[in-house]
Amino acid sequence: MRRLIFEPEHEQFRDSVRAFMLKEVGPHAERWREAGQVDREVYHKAGAAGFLCTWADERFGGAGIDDFRFEQIIIEENLRHGDIGFYINLHSDLVAPYIAKLGTDEQRMRLMPGIVSGETILAIAMTEPSTGSDLAGMKTRAVERADHWVLNGAKTYISNGILSDVIIVAARTDPSRPHGISLFLVERGMEGFERGRKLAKIGLKSQDTAELFFHDVKVPQSNLLGEAGQGFKYLARFLAQERLVAAIGFMAAAQTAFDLTLEYVKERRAFGKSIGAFQNTRFKMAEMRAELDAAQTYVDQCVLLLNGQELTAEDASAAKLISSELEGRVVDTCLQLHGGAGYMEEFRISRMFTDARIDRIFAGTSEIMKEIIGRGLGLDDRKMN
Repeated sequence: MRRLIFEPEHEQFRDSVRAFMLKEVGPHAERWREAGQVDREVYHKAGAAGFLCTWADERFGGAGIDDFRFEQIIIEENLRHGDIGFYINLHSDLVAPYIAKLGTDEQRMRLMPGIVSGETILAIAMTEPSTGSDLAGMKTRAVERADHWVLNGAKTYISNGILSDVIIVAARTDPSRPHGISLFLVERGMEGFERGRKLAKIGLKSQDTAELFFHDVKVPQSNLLGEAGQGFKYLARFLAQERLVAAIGFMAAAQTAFDLTLEYVKERRAFGKSIGAFQNTRFKMAEMRAELDAAQTYVDQCVLLLNGQELTAEDASAAKLISSELEGRVVDTCLQLHGGAGYMEEFRISRMFTDARIDRIFAGTSEIMKEIIGRGLGLDDRKMN
C-alpha cells in the first residue's frame, strides 16, 4: 500500500535511516540478545547521525524538526532493519519530551545536549513491585528538606534500567492526595541509588529491563521536574504520544512479520508446489494484508493529528488497542504459516512472536484502552449510576 502521508523528503530520510540500521544496529542484534542489552555506543552513533530527538532545538544539537513523521520513520526502520531492543523510541519520544517541555532552562541546557548526542541515555520509572502501574497506590516517597528531597522506594520493569544515565522517577510527595505525585531527575552515581537485577523476559531479550532501588537518595531541588505535586497531570499529558509511539512500533513489527512470511510461503514447497499457492495460505495472507492496510492508515492519521496538536487520549488509545491486538494475531498466523520452522529460534518470526506478547500489556493494557475509549463515548459507570 502506498502511504499518502509521506513526502519525498520523508522517503529520502527513510533511506538514510534504513542504511544506518542495516549497518550499525541489525548486525549486532544476536550478540545483544545474548548479552541482554545493547551497546551504549549505538546511542552515540545514532546521535552523531542525527537520529536522536530530531525535534530538539538546534541549540541543543537537534534538527528542530516539528514533524513527527520523521520520528515515525526512525521507529519503523529500527523495527524492520535494526533491533527491537534498541529503545531509541523510549529515549527520543517518550522520556526526552518530559525534559524538553517541563524542564527549567538550567535542566535543558545541562541535559539536552547529551540526550541529543547519545551520551546521556534516558529511562522513566513509574511501575512498582506491589502496585504495578497503579499510580494512586504508589509507595515510593520523596520528602522535602531545606535544599533537597529525600527519595525512598523501589521501581521494577524499568526499560533501559541498566544503561540509563538519567531516570525520571515518579514519587509520592503529598500523602494526603491520591495523585499527590512529583517527578524527579535521578542521575547515575547519586548516593543511595542502586540498580537491581536485570530481569529475564520471554521476549525483548536485548532490551535491558531492571529493578531500581532508592535508599535515602538526596535529590537536589534543581532536579525536581516541573512543579511539585503535578506529576500525575504531567504523566497523563504525555500518555497520548506514548501510546501512539507504541502503535507505530507495533504496526512496523506486524508489517515486517507479514513481509517475512510472504517471502517464506512463496519459496517453501509442499506436495509439489509453493505453499503460497494453497487457498488457505492465500486467504490468510489476504486477510492480514487488508487488516494491516486499514490499521496503518488509522495510525498514520493519528500521527498527523499529533502534528496538529489534535491527538486525543481516545485516538491514541484506539491506535494502541487495534495495533497491538492486530500484531498479536498477525505474528501468530505468520508463525503458523512457517510450520515447524516457525518454532525454531533461528527464524526471526519465532522471536517476533515472543517479542509481541508484551505489547498488549505495556503502555496500558488492551482492557484499559477499552475503558478509555468507552468513557470517551460517555459510557462511564460513575456518571451513569
